[in-house]
Amino acid sequence: MKRVFLALFAVALFFLSATASVNAANFVERRDFEKYAPGITGTFIMYDEAQDQYTVFNEPQSTIRLSPCSTFKIYNSLIGLETGVLDIEDVYTLFPWNGKKYSFPAWNRDQTLAAATRDSVVWYFQELASRIGDKRMQDYLDTIEYGNRDISGGLTTFWLRSSLQISAREQVELLRRLYAGTLPFSPDNIEVVKRNITVSENNGIRLLGKTGSGLEDGEQKLGWFVGCVEKPGNRYFFAVNIQAPDGATGGKAREISKAILKDLGIL
Repeated sequence: MKRVFLALFAVALFFLSATASVNAANFVERRDFEKYAPGITGTFIMYDEAQDQYTVFNEPQSTIRLSPCSTFKIYNSLIGLETGVLDIEDVYTLFPWNGKKYSFPAWNRDQTLAAATRDSVVWYFQELASRIGDKRMQDYLDTIEYGNRDISGGLTTFWLRSSLQISAREQVELLRRLYAGTLPFSPDNIEVVKRNITVSENNGIRLLGKTGSGLEDGEQKLGWFVGCVEKPGNRYFFAVNIQAPDGATGGKAREISKAILKDLGIL
């Protein structure tokens, strides 16, 4: 009984500390998400590191846990690198194509980590998860406190509209901790993944991010884009998710993110 009490007490302390860190920062709520995504349920949350300030559109939605879809590739990659399943040199991350024909032509070939990240090649990351294994995957998700940490949906599917879930706010907090160096990943491995998710780099402004799209009954019902904008002297961590009967894709979430970031004067 004492052990149970201590475990519950530790969990309570974690959530209190997480809430305190958010509340300690300035918090600006916006209510005009609709103008960026008419007819779509969604949220945008961003943390401005220099100002210690959050900006959030549709705050209630930002705390709802959803499947991470392909945004989990960020952490799947890091775990693969950290466990030695992958090598830091991209040429040595090659997985041979299994010969199965996919509807995306870019998937129908051998893949390295960089190529698989760029083209969001699901089969590559399913193979990666298989090589990492249940125990190491679960241990890492517990250690980094990734959403609900639930991989019961299957080692090759738990992040694909299955058991694993995370909120937009939690995505931002994980990215903050990743950049702060408080997650159990080496700086070299973090740099590999950051390079692989770099979307653009112009005039000293670097946009990094990973999309995610969730299908249900053949329709695109969930879209994500999570990442960071690096500028001289500052960093902005953000996450967007959108939901709709159809057309809610990672690409759409990326468009919405870029529009908001431009309006905020960040891009």
